[in-house]
Amino acid sequence: MPAPQIQNIKDDLVFVETLFRKLLKILPAFNITDASILPYGLRVHTRSISWLVEQVITQQTKFNAAQLGIADAGFLFPDTCLHDCEIITPSRNYFVNVKIHNMAGKEHKNDIAAVTKLYMQYVANEHYHLIYACFGVHFDNIRIAFDPEYLHTFSPQFLPIYINPTNDKIQAFYHHNPQERTREEFLQALRTKSKSIVLT
Repeated sequence: MPAPQIQNIKDDLVFVETLFRKLLKILPAFNITDASILPYGLRVHTRSISWLVEQVITQQTKFNAAQLGIADAGFLFPDTCLHDCEIITPSRNYFVNVKIHNMAGKEHKNDIAAVTKLYMQYVANEHYHLIYACFGVHFDNIRIAFDPEYLHTFSPQFLPIYINPTNDKIQAFYHHNPQERTREEFLQALRTKSKSIVLT
């Protein structure tokens, strides 16, 4: 039943985006540290800042679970895990990977996930649906401010499938036009377009 399956994913995307919009109202900005510790500010290094902001988002989601209307949130996952946040509700759980975009930089294609890891997880667990939540941030000295207009969620199942031949990872813009497809169509696209790794 492709149509209900696709609609369920679209509903999940709306749910997660709505939840994180609530979070941004609770925490629109924060200081990385005290100005007395870094009196001359912190040099922008997007990768390091991204890791820190991801930690803040996932921990604040758990800390504010009651205000956000969820039962709990988990964030203690190994680096090899596809998701870094599990949103727990009475009816079901949502697996989320948080992505960060520095609003001072240009939009460009990003490595989204390793093809084999994504493929194997989707084959092993038919109930696993990954959701990416992309946050835009403004970085000024020691302060991080979220851009509520940038917040966006997407499913890897609906990505335009382009696989970087140098590392066999799916690449895409965080903001893109979704290409709705069924789970099997998604897995078939990965099997077809992955060149350096043979998927069975």
